[in-house]
Amino acid sequence: MQHRRIAFAIVAAISVALGPGMACSAEKVIVAFGDSTTAPRGDLPIYSLLLQKALAAQGLSTKVVNAGVGGNTTVNARARFEKDVLARNPRLVIIQFGINDAAVNVWKSPPATQPDVSLQDYEANLRYFVQTLRKLRAEAVLMTPNPCRWTKQLLELYGKPPHRPDDPDGYNVLLRRYADAVRRIASQEKTPLVDVYEAFQAYDREPGQSIDDLLLDGMHPNAKGHELVAKLLLSFKRIGWSF
Repeated sequence: MQHRRIAFAIVAAISVALGPGMACSAEKVIVAFGDSTTAPRGDLPIYSLLLQKALAAQGLSTKVVNAGVGGNTTVNARARFEKDVLARNPRLVIIQFGINDAAVNVWKSPPATQPDVSLQDYEANLRYFVQTLRKLRAEAVLMTPNPCRWTKQLLELYGKPPHRPDDPDGYNVLLRRYADAVRRIASQEKTPLVDVYEAFQAYDREPGQSIDDLLLDGMHPNAKGHELVAKLLLSFKRIGWSF
C-alpha cells in the first residue's frame, strides 16, 4: 500500500505539470546521469529501473534512460554530457556524482594525496550541468552521493590517510564535503535536491539498522539501497516532474 501511495503522489504531480490540453501519449525522457552507483549492475533492480516501473504501472508514457558509467567523475561526465544527456532531449535529468570525484587514490604508486577531482572543479561541473539544462528548459535534480562503509577490500585500497581506517565512517572524510557542496549548489541554484547521503545516515541512526544494510560492497547500493533512493525520488514533491 505504501508503494501505491507514493506512486499515486508522483502521478498526481506529473498530471498537474502536464497541464490541461497537453497530450499524455508522447513519450517524455528522464535521464539518470551518474557513476557506478547509477549504472546498470547485472540483474540488480537499480533506482532507474524502479522509477521506470513505477511510472509505467500508472500508464505514463515516460522513458527512464540510464546514463550511468562506472568509474566516472564529473570531469568524465562533462565530456559525455552532450552525447549521453542533451542529445536525448530530456525533460528531467537526475544527477548523482561524487564518490569517484572525492576519492584519494592512496593505492597508487606513488600514492595520490589529493582527490581525483578538486572540490572547486566538482562544484563547477555540477553547476554547468544544472545551468545548461535550465537554458534548454529541462529540469535538473541533484542527488548527494551515498556514504560508504569499510569492507576488507576498501580497507586494502583506501585504508590510509586522509581516510581514517579506525573509524567506521572514515572513508567519508572527504566525501561528506562533496555532499555538502551538492546541497550548497542546490540551494544557490534553486534546484531540487534529493539528499541520499542524509537518508542513508538517517536509516543508520534507527535502532537495529545499519548503512551496511543498504550497501552491496561498502560502496554501491544494493537492492534495498536502490529501493530507498527510488522512494525518495518518487515521494519528493518539490521535483515537480516537469513534463
